[in-house]
Amino acid sequence: QVQLVESGGGLVQPGGSLTLSCAASGSIFSRSTMAWYRQAPGKQREWVAIITSGGSANYADSVKGRFTISRGNAQNTVYLQMNSLKPEDTAIYYCYTRDNWGQGTQVTVSS
Repeated sequence: QVQLVESGGGLVQPGGSLTLSCAASGSIFSRSTMAWYRQAPGKQREWVAIITSGGSANYADSVKGRFTISRGNAQNTVYLQMNSLKPEDTAIYYCYTRDNWGQGTQVTVSS
């Protein structure tokens, strides 16, 4: 089982930026595809971005061009750089791999 711990959430104004981090336990991180999901109040959890062990990334249309997923295999950490944030990006953001979820980190975009 993999333990995932997200951090970096907070309150930001529209147009601002945040970088989320997800630290993973275990020795399989470098071989694992990692993903970010989010869940807004009253909505279903939705996929945001994914990165393979080889570094190939893909994004939901709603965040494409604004968010960047990356990974640091030496640190067992995956990142989500979020730019040009909008109020509709407000959600709890979760890290996911191999049927394991983190506890989530709250992102609030508001003036």
